[in-house]
Amino acid sequence: MKTTSKVAVFDTTLRDGEQAAGTRLGGRDKMTIARQLARLRVDIIEAGFPASSPEDFEAVRAIAHEIQGPTICALSRAVAADIEACGKALARAKKPRIHTGIGVSDIHILGKFQDDRYGKTLEAKKAKMIALAVEAVKRARNCVDDVQFYAEDAGRAEPEYLYLMLDAVIAAGATVVNIPDTTGYTVPEQYGALIKGICDNVKNIKKATISVHCHDDLGLAVANSLAGVINGARQVEGTINGIGERAGNAALEEVVMGLRTRHDYYGLSTGIDPKEFFRTSRMVAEMLGMPVPANKAVIGTNAFSHSSGIHVDGFLKNRQTYEIMTPADVGISESKVVLTARTGRAGLKARLAKLGYELKKDELDTMYQRFLLVADKKQEVLDEDLAALVHDELPPAEHTIKLEYLHTYGGTSAIPTATVRVLVKGKMKEGAAIGDGPVDAVYKAIAAVTGSTAKLLRYEIRAITGGTEAMGEVTVHLERDGRRTLGRGASTDIIEASAKAYVDGLNRLG
Repeated sequence: MKTTSKVAVFDTTLRDGEQAAGTRLGGRDKMTIARQLARLRVDIIEAGFPASSPEDFEAVRAIAHEIQGPTICALSRAVAADIEACGKALARAKKPRIHTGIGVSDIHILGKFQDDRYGKTLEAKKAKMIALAVEAVKRARNCVDDVQFYAEDAGRAEPEYLYLMLDAVIAAGATVVNIPDTTGYTVPEQYGALIKGICDNVKNIKKATISVHCHDDLGLAVANSLAGVINGARQVEGTINGIGERAGNAALEEVVMGLRTRHDYYGLSTGIDPKEFFRTSRMVAEMLGMPVPANKAVIGTNAFSHSSGIHVDGFLKNRQTYEIMTPADVGISESKVVLTARTGRAGLKARLAKLGYELKKDELDTMYQRFLLVADKKQEVLDEDLAALVHDELPPAEHTIKLEYLHTYGGTSAIPTATVRVLVKGKMKEGAAIGDGPVDAVYKAIAAVTGSTAKLLRYEIRAITGGTEAMGEVTVHLERDGRRTLGRGASTDIIEASAKAYVDGLNRLG
């Protein structure tokens, strides 16, 4: 392979990543992340699954209209209505792509297409799958020139059948063929051989780009992705922080830095700006409520930390003794500006911009007032605090409920009581309730004044930063009429944070 060979980076954080259990992104959140992915310079952003809900359709359409640079991709099944929804959502994109496909393993075909209308035997069903795949690709090509086909569960498919399927969809107009290890079943040697087999046995493969999409059920997603790339794939798919269904997807920051750090071995490159990895990672972690483990490769808190005496001594003499990349390579700065109440509005705006948040004047004014209150209590406001404040103070645009006043009463010998004043669709309402504890009382009071029937599925609390005056962040999972959502709230007062999280969740339920 030539050392100048480029690997395209396909980010599916907004689609496959958001499918992680207990996560949910609103349209505003998706747009913010999409802007940051454009700064990261990914080649393709898979913005969502338009046919899945009106909200996802609108999010894909907005991203397709605003985001410049990357190709904007939308997912569909091999279903006419899905493909047409993708075409409509991508209508204003400068570089649109439809990603359609179907299952190719015997397990998927027999499990998902049991109806006799797909064929009475396995062989008949397989023939029908190819026909449906070809029809889907042709229909997608009527909407866009760039069509990606996914052969779902290719990692467990019979190779000869996979070759036939790929040959057929490429002939039908597919420009990219995605080879997903959907269940994370394969190992690097096996997956690499699968990609090589495709290169050697699909006659028209040079007319399309091979893409790798690996899941992490056995902890091998990154290794499998790299094995696929070295065997001929020239597009790699994954998510920021490796988030996604079950154990997640390949972590893009690990794949890209693997190619970059070991360029001597792979001889391949990407167009990514790795200095944007850290802020992208933290933004995604905050918005999805999934903190990055300290020991996470490349962008974890401990990735560039040294503790033991031997390591510290070696590092101080020559950093290369224990570092194969520098913090600056991935956007981690060894120096920082300390944010305090004396920093000023300009300093706050600059730090927010560095974190990837672009606020309007009125939004900045709101943030600044809240920032001053927190700075007076904490002395120093850290980046993690700011990220929490952004999502706490700037709720989704469709919010109709606002907490105006909160008072709780409790103690070892007192019945926990809460009094709230809430603005509901422009009308001020007040109420009080008792509960098993102060948070329970607050939630019952808010539910009473708003008339909410939402069920609280999960309540989580964590300290965003250290110290007794740390900002606390509360995450709640609510459900109503079969729809689930996630609400977040942050404050140095954990009762207030709990109330804000509950109200945020109610707003997101609509």
